[in-house]
Amino acid sequence: MEKIIEVRGISKVYGRRKTKEKIHAVRDVSFTVNRGEVVGLLGPNGAGKTSTIKMLCGLLESDAGTISIHGLDINKKRLKALEHISAVLEGNRNLYWRLTVRENLEYFAGNRGYSRKQIADQADKLLEQFNLKEKENELVNGLSRGMQQKLAIAVALLANTGVILLDEPTLGLDVEVSYELREILKTIVKEEKRTIIISSHDMPVVQELCDRAIIINKGEVVIDDRVENLLKLFETRAYSVKLGEPLSLEQESKLRGRFPLSMYQASSHESIVEVNLEHSQDIYELFDLFKEEGTIVESIDRTTIDFEQVFIQIVKGGKKHEMATVIEC
Repeated sequence: MEKIIEVRGISKVYGRRKTKEKIHAVRDVSFTVNRGEVVGLLGPNGAGKTSTIKMLCGLLESDAGTISIHGLDINKKRLKALEHISAVLEGNRNLYWRLTVRENLEYFAGNRGYSRKQIADQADKLLEQFNLKEKENELVNGLSRGMQQKLAIAVALLANTGVILLDEPTLGLDVEVSYELREILKTIVKEEKRTIIISSHDMPVVQELCDRAIIINKGEVVIDDRVENLLKLFETRAYSVKLGEPLSLEQESKLRGRFPLSMYQASSHESIVEVNLEHSQDIYELFDLFKEEGTIVESIDRTTIDFEQVFIQIVKGGKKHEMATVIEC
């Protein structure tokens, strides 16, 4: 497959003014993105994800390593490289608020060298696709947060770049608008075969749209694999155990201490433990916990797992070698 983006050993260090302490935000991060892929670039707060995104967009220069877009080194040929990528960054700085919806499309397309006539048909299509046609002559500062976000993504698509970077595309949106935007993006991914990088804390977005997930934690890449592989890996260790009686307080304390991702629900008629086991053999330790007080196990079933659970488990693992151990189980 053709590599569109190549990130090789990039690092970024910040210095605190008062203490002169060095903060390693990004440490030797490497990954590639192929033509037509939809990749999730993920990480908890403070993991180095934002710095990585800024370096990809040319807003921040790496201290070491290289970033190439369509074979162009972003540090050596910045403007040429950035012709191949458009971005919608977190926040409200992607649009001109005193221009109308259509004027924003025309203005930003003009910055890329397109005339109004050249983009007229595509602009009409995007306005219809994003349900913005009725708002095309309204000023952006009068739009809802959801409409502004949809317009920002439409602007990025109108640039006709090979790569689109979407940073937190559903942040701050209500459930209905978030769902609508996911459906629009799924259509775009299917029809246009764009190369898209999505950074998001909204795990349904990642699970529904992304082919691969690159997860950064503590400045390093801890996993780079297909989403379907990660779901299969952790699905085999997700169990729901129905008990014949409630756990004692001591058992419950031990459960949460040994299996921090577990969930325990007890009612007058049933008790259920839902647990993700890091290693297959951990099930014996789980049953020992029930056995020590003679708790009756009525049934045990494997359960489905979503990408949010996968993400938590990976980040909890922390380092690359720890993830390698998990994958080999």
